[in-house]
Amino acid sequence: MSEPQVPLQPQVKLDPASLPTTTRHLHDPLEQQLTSAVQLATDRVRADYAGEPVEQVCRRLLDETSSALHPDVAAGFQPDMAQLRRVAEAIVHGVPA
Repeated sequence: MSEPQVPLQPQVKLDPASLPTTTRHLHDPLEQQLTSAVQLATDRVRADYAGEPVEQVCRRLLDETSSALHPDVAAGFQPDMAQLRRVAEAIVHGVPA
């Protein structure tokens, strides 16, 4: 299993050059913070995995990821739950990172 990543995908496709400078400036660091938090959560949950079902592992991944984020970022964090479930399934089935 490859390491999970969190791409920031706006609901509407925009030309990056048309975005305000602040938005362009914050995009990459925010994407890196989200990806780092998901990877940290994956490592922690995998290390502590003790036979829980996929749903519980998925919930732990979400909780661990949110706790690794700044509270303001965590409040708006809405991950792709299908992708998070795939990561949980990989942990449950022992698929290596």
